[in-house]
Amino acid sequence: MTNASKPRPSSRFWLLTFAALLAVGVTLSLGRWQLSRAAEKERFQASIELRGHQLVLAGSALLAGYTGDVLIHRHIEVRGHWLADKTVFLDNRQMNAKPGFYVLTPLRLKGRDEVVLVQRGWVARNFIDRAVLPPIESPVGVVTVTGRIAPPPAKLYELGETQGGAIRQNLDWAQFKAETKLPLLALSIQQQGAPSEGLLREWPQPASGIDKHYGYAFQWFGLSALITLLYVWFQLVRRFIAPKRP
Repeated sequence: MTNASKPRPSSRFWLLTFAALLAVGVTLSLGRWQLSRAAEKERFQASIELRGHQLVLAGSALLAGYTGDVLIHRHIEVRGHWLADKTVFLDNRQMNAKPGFYVLTPLRLKGRDEVVLVQRGWVARNFIDRAVLPPIESPVGVVTVTGRIAPPPAKLYELGETQGGAIRQNLDWAQFKAETKLPLLALSIQQQGAPSEGLLREWPQPASGIDKHYGYAFQWFGLSALITLLYVWFQLVRRFIAPKRP
């Protein structure tokens, strides 16, 4: 009397095997890609920290023809005159979990025609009359501004096109330059320092998103391991290894 032969692999078995191998390959690739993205962000974060410790640039660096990628996150000190009538209040911006405005004012560089837009700080808004502009000071004469070269404030969701006026949801760089007819440099300065002129400057730190990529990588590798375990259990252990009941 011979033992019953074990079942031979069917076409369904090979199809599931191919699908499992494909799924494991894809999830492993996605996990490795997320790790590579995390490594890129770590290098970027290290470059930000390095630039933050370099010598403070003089205002002339803005006129040296560098691109924003070269100067971004460098500390700088500039002198110039506020163009207070061109101040923009970006609505629905938070600082310390409080809603208000980011205040942006163009600064004409001393002795030059060029203008740089300065993110001067944050101010609370008037919730009784939302059309009332909060009081801030824009000293007349030459002022000294210290800060870091930064990209424009992130844009928030907005229905329709960006509107003009002092209070805006977002600032479109090209539109603002055309609107004001100012020789606006393609850089902005995020002013640093203690509160002054009615403005708070506790800016959020640039988020690198490194932890997010590590989290995604863990999810992809975990999914790959789960697919492998399920395949081994249902397609190998239960089919070929586990003994058949009489």
